Amino acid sequence: MANQLDLEEQEQLDQIKHFWKQYGNAITWALIVVLGAFASWNFYHYWQRSQAQQAAALFDEMDRAVQAADAARMDRVFSDMKDKFSSTAYAQQAGLLVARQYINLDKTDAAKSALVWVAEKSADPGYQALARLRLAAIAMESKKFDEALSLLNNAYPASFEALVADRKGDVFVLQGDKAKAVVEYDKAYRLFDSRAEYRRLVEVKLNALGVDVGPQAKVASAAGK
Repeated sequence: MANQLDLEEQEQLDQIKHFWKQYGNAITWALIVVLGAFASWNFYHYWQRSQAQQAAALFDEMDRAVQAADAARMDRVFSDMKDKFSSTAYAQQAGLLVARQYINLDKTDAAKSALVWVAEKSADPGYQALARLRLAAIAMESKKFDEALSLLNNAYPASFEALVADRKGDVFVLQGDKAKAVVEYDKAYRLFDSRAEYRRLVEVKLNALGVDVGPQAKVASAAGK
């Protein structure tokens, strides 16, 4: 009986050896690939967390530089963020933040450069939209109306359509084209939520152009939504 068991065990061992000889390399490489992918996944998430933490620390430094209106420090920190953490949301937020302060410091070219970078590099449509809207505002201030309209004619998320229409209306007013301005302001008025404070500003603009947004117009606007 013992010999029979020994023979069966030996046969099983021989089968295992034969199987491992035939498929051992493939199984080993499969395990290496699976374990390597798992390790890479963990490392990627660790790297992402590390990047976010470092970018957040630099953003805090940027915020302090902006509060102090320290242009040299702003330049240095923003340059570091672009070089090291360009793919993070913190870098795009920093671009929008620093651009606003550059405008306050009459550094228009620096503001435009920061906004162009956000518009081109950000993967977030919202940040891109904000950057282009602000670039359009700078172009308007410089009386570069065609440039402003070109920026406003880009594709924007639906949530920005009212703001874009309002900004186009502003451009047409500055160009002296009342008819086009009314069309854009009316579009903005209809797109804004009835509870939005900005909608009241658009109504004032329409009134200034001789368009009365009275109760009937408001009812029609609400019915068209």
